[in-house]
Amino acid sequence: MLRRTLGSIAVLAFRNYSAKSFCSNMAQIIDGKGIAQEIRSQLGQELKESVAAGYPVPHLTAVIVGEDPASEKYVANKMIACREVGISSETKRLPASTTQEELLQVIDDLNKDQRVTGVLVQLPVPEHINERTICNAVDVDKDVDGFNELNMGRLALDMDGIIPATPLGVKRLLEHLNIETHGRNAVVVGRSKNVSLPMAILLHADGKYATKALDATVTICHRYTPAKELARHCRQADIIVVAVGKPGLITKDMVKPGACVIDVGINRIKDETTGKFRLVGDVDFEVRQVAGHITPVPGGVGPMTVAMLMENTLKAAKKQFCNRNSS
Repeated sequence: MLRRTLGSIAVLAFRNYSAKSFCSNMAQIIDGKGIAQEIRSQLGQELKESVAAGYPVPHLTAVIVGEDPASEKYVANKMIACREVGISSETKRLPASTTQEELLQVIDDLNKDQRVTGVLVQLPVPEHINERTICNAVDVDKDVDGFNELNMGRLALDMDGIIPATPLGVKRLLEHLNIETHGRNAVVVGRSKNVSLPMAILLHADGKYATKALDATVTICHRYTPAKELARHCRQADIIVVAVGKPGLITKDMVKPGACVIDVGINRIKDETTGKFRLVGDVDFEVRQVAGHITPVPGGVGPMTVAMLMENTLKAAKKQFCNRNSS
């Protein structure tokens, strides 16, 4: 009887130890929402100090063309962040039938309005409007999204400019967590011009120049990278950033133990059991059993994007004020 009891205790102890060991090996879930909240609080204090020093209150105008529910939600979150930080803001809603020429006129009016210090056109725009033309139409100094070709060029040349908010948010996450990037292998999965390309630049560029980049060795993979090659590249990476819009693309067998995995993807899928929709990323969350750090979806990169947009808006307003007073 005693032997049986001791045996049961031993089994329970082993199970508890195994559970603790397993949990201790799980990835740290990166609290992007919490980190973004800290940044927004700091920006609010910075804005108060700037206004006290004589700077005007920044004003951000967002333009939405059409009635895309996702765009409405994204812009609403940005307006909430503006109010929290202390930035004046407004949203201009245009019908989907708006022509490219009409949208360009709206942008031109905002560019000329000195009260407006930040302009963003929520993407995507309707198919009959050329996205690149619209991004380039926004005044480079008011381009808080960082999508104007001049801001993108400044980033590529490691010059001071406005950096796209999502890649900048990922950079801040890595810095906040003290993730070593110097000389490490990084893989960017995706090649979009607004996220993946600037992300690759921020990862590989020299940390001693204007962008204060991360000095990693970067590989870019995309839709035409064969599956075996994608897995091979990812398994060699210390840092993986995924932004392709394909649920579950990166699985735990593709991840190097201890790697930092940043999931930029946002996909709305239907749960076949409940019939309800939920948001998931491009990374199978079971990757947390292998990775050292991982961002959740939602609550990871998304809040950081909004926080960086607020930072860009404050930076743009200060630069415009200084330029006007020095001329």
